[in-house]
Amino acid sequence: MTARVLDTPEVDLAYDIHGTWPPVARPPLMMIGQPMDASGFTTLAGLMAERTVITYDPRGLGRSVRKDGRVDNDPRIQAVDVHTLIAALELGQVDMFASSGGAVSALALVAAYPRDVRTLVAHEPPLMTLLPDAVAAERARAGVREAYERGGWGAGMAAFIAMTTWQGEFTDAYFAGPAPDPATFGLPTEDDGSRDDPLLSARSWAVSSFQPDADALRTAPTRIVIGVGEESAGMFTGRTSAAVADLLGLEPTVFPGDHGGFLGGEFGRRGVPEEFAAALRAVLA
Repeated sequence: MTARVLDTPEVDLAYDIHGTWPPVARPPLMMIGQPMDASGFTTLAGLMAERTVITYDPRGLGRSVRKDGRVDNDPRIQAVDVHTLIAALELGQVDMFASSGGAVSALALVAAYPRDVRTLVAHEPPLMTLLPDAVAAERARAGVREAYERGGWGAGMAAFIAMTTWQGEFTDAYFAGPAPDPATFGLPTEDDGSRDDPLLSARSWAVSSFQPDADALRTAPTRIVIGVGEESAGMFTGRTSAAVADLLGLEPTVFPGDHGGFLGGEFGRRGVPEEFAAALRAVLA
């Protein structure tokens, strides 16, 4: 792996090249997440050794240092950053695997720059505004932030886990339940005083509230695949994936594992990375 930095007026974009450079035979495979940085793709990139893989840290996350004075995460801005990186590397077209908020940024990228990506695999984009219970979903998201503000990271993450693993629509039963105990999930109960987490604060609300340009995506030359984990059925990102696929007139493609099925121990989580890589390889073939 070779680590590099692209210096732009608004951000120093840190990115990594895994494998042969320049790419030979096939377009490179770019992997993007949000708020996850490049470190989350370490295992998956290693399992796709037949491809040149490019990963990067989104603006303001990981090693990518912002110069624009902002702290929010906007998928339209992230799309510009990814386009800038593709252009700077003179890649022409890439194939792309995009996870979670990165999948939202990737949809914004394809709508704005339709010739940048040959095949996009958008895995579980959390676009809550497309849900039939969007208002309730936004209330649930606000509850995560409130738990974080009130009790710190452990309390916020416990609320986030409870929200994202809830089965079906967010009904009165969801809101009537007691606040989840962080200790139940092995999370810290002490409060370190920080309130800048990009996942638990409101800094990334523009991601889950993003409205994709369906017309632009339907007419783009990019082949779009909406991925969903087989273990995510009925849960929040499983439902949002189905909603995005329906918006674009597509059938979701089922991948092994759950929302983080590609993880190989990064962040203390292990999915089924070998099976996931095989499924991704088949989709990109």
